Amino acid sequence: QVQLVESGGGLVQPGGSLRVSCTASGIIFRIAAMGWYRQAPGKQRELVASITSRRNTNYADSVKGRFTISRDNAKNTVYLQMNSLKPEDTAVYYCNAGVNGVDYWGKGTLVTVSL
Repeated sequence: QVQLVESGGGLVQPGGSLRVSCTASGIIFRIAAMGWYRQAPGKQRELVASITSRRNTNYADSVKGRFTISRDNAKNTVYLQMNSLKPEDTAVYYCNAGVNGVDYWGKGTLVTVSL
């Protein structure tokens, strides 16, 4: 059974930093393409960042230069380091794994950027 478990969300002030993590089980993590998506209230889910099995990365324009995605294959974990957070970054952040054409999703972790 595939499981993706996110952690690390919470409340942070504008300008602050936060790191969210996603630990996977039930998949061959090292071959998986991993991604972080987010969904704000009333908005569609959008891609934030992704990283391939070869560690090629891709970012949404809105987070370039502020967010960094990385992976630790030994720990079956993907990270999203978020710096210079803005109120508009407030959303539920979801972990995604793509393996052999199949997508898997975590349940999400809430990130709130507010005073």
